Amino acid sequence: MIRHRRRTPRPLVGLAAALVLAGTLAACGTGNGGGGGVEPGTTLKMWTFKQSHLSALQNAARTFQEKTGVAVNVEAVTPDNAFLSRVQAAANTGDLPDVLEVHTNGDDFTFGAAGLLEDLADDVPAEWTANYRPAVAAEGTVTDEYYKQSLAPGSKTAGVEQGQRFSVPLTIGTFGIVYANRQRLAEAGITEAPRTWEDFIAALDAVHRVHLKDGGLSLGLQSPSTALEWVMQPMAYGMLGKQPFEALFSNDPAANWRSANGTRVLETYGQITPYWMPGTQTLDIDAADLSFAQGRSSFLVGGTFTLAFLAQNGFDLNNVVTFPIPAPSGGAVSNLSLAPFALTGLSVSATTKHKDAAMQWLRHLAEPDVAIQFARDALDVPPTELGSDPGTVLGPVLGTMVASLGQGESAYNAGYTAYRPGAYDSGRVGEALMNYTPLQQRDAAATGRDLADIIGSYWSQQR
Repeated sequence: MIRHRRRTPRPLVGLAAALVLAGTLAACGTGNGGGGGVEPGTTLKMWTFKQSHLSALQNAARTFQEKTGVAVNVEAVTPDNAFLSRVQAAANTGDLPDVLEVHTNGDDFTFGAAGLLEDLADDVPAEWTANYRPAVAAEGTVTDEYYKQSLAPGSKTAGVEQGQRFSVPLTIGTFGIVYANRQRLAEAGITEAPRTWEDFIAALDAVHRVHLKDGGLSLGLQSPSTALEWVMQPMAYGMLGKQPFEALFSNDPAANWRSANGTRVLETYGQITPYWMPGTQTLDIDAADLSFAQGRSSFLVGGTFTLAFLAQNGFDLNNVVTFPIPAPSGGAVSNLSLAPFALTGLSVSATTKHKDAAMQWLRHLAEPDVAIQFARDALDVPPTELGSDPGTVLGPVLGTMVASLGQGESAYNAGYTAYRPGAYDSGRVGEALMNYTPLQQRDAAATGRDLADIIGSYWSQQR
């Protein structure tokens, strides 16, 4: 296999309609490779798309400069679409920063396919990745699964090569974390986090009875894949177990959403219908999170990454209870947990003139003590091992979420999608699910047929 360590950028085809380049991108400059050393007084430029990470990265940059003499100027470019537009513009002018924080196994592959990033496969040794949890140590690498996805018509990542690595982990986590208002739970007589799906529905009902106007559940259903992937899928995994869950997305009517299993999952999921916050189907993810932070809902489904947003918007973290979406009582997985995967990573631009310094900065952020301090500052989950009691390292709220992360077949892994057809569009599938709940335009059996038909159309495109 041949790896292209430095490539001429080409258009970001398929990134998004607003981000398709009008012409050929500017050619790369030549970096100093991996062996030229770090010049005294070097200054790196870094962009992040997460405002909640800015001060934490700046704090880490201060310790890095004290240790190496290399300064890092970190800039937050938000929201995501502004970040992507900024990258597009900088690629056109040859003015990319040295380092970018990116969505792992997403923007890193898109940018890498366009030739904007260094291939780090030969630059990240085992003693570096040994600092990470084994499950996420190789994240940012083009596996066989991701390579096959790149071959699909219209793929954003067309051109990547198996084995290339375009990022290393900065934060990990998962979707499917429920946030509940502790005070309102107590007012409804609930003193501990729900452990089963039935407990969760009972908690929603109890709080709703006390808080008729603001006792509901908010979720950014304007992005319809959220309910599908953050709520129903982990519940279904816990109900059915790994193989029957994956079969729901197959082309076999005896096992997919048309089957008895499919209807049973949908009927169980439908128990949530009375408790949606009114109008939640019109909210984007930030607006749904704000509804919870401002007390207009009492429950919220998000991810490990949601905690920092709530804190930024004034929610008292002492008033929050968190727990993962639970499995139904008697389900195939009695001790359901959520498998972590890398959410954001660090990439080095192909135009950097300071590759050695950039690699030192990436490795600095991977050091356990630096990663833990970053996590405390950013209220986000680091990729490093944290021992048996993460609460003592990260604090009780973040520590509780980290403790809910697991591995193996008892853990639902939202980042694993090999069981789905290559052209699968979660947004379209999520829209069909929304017609069932909260919109109540279809019943469970009809929704199952809709889901099976949509997913079947993607299987028919499979080569």
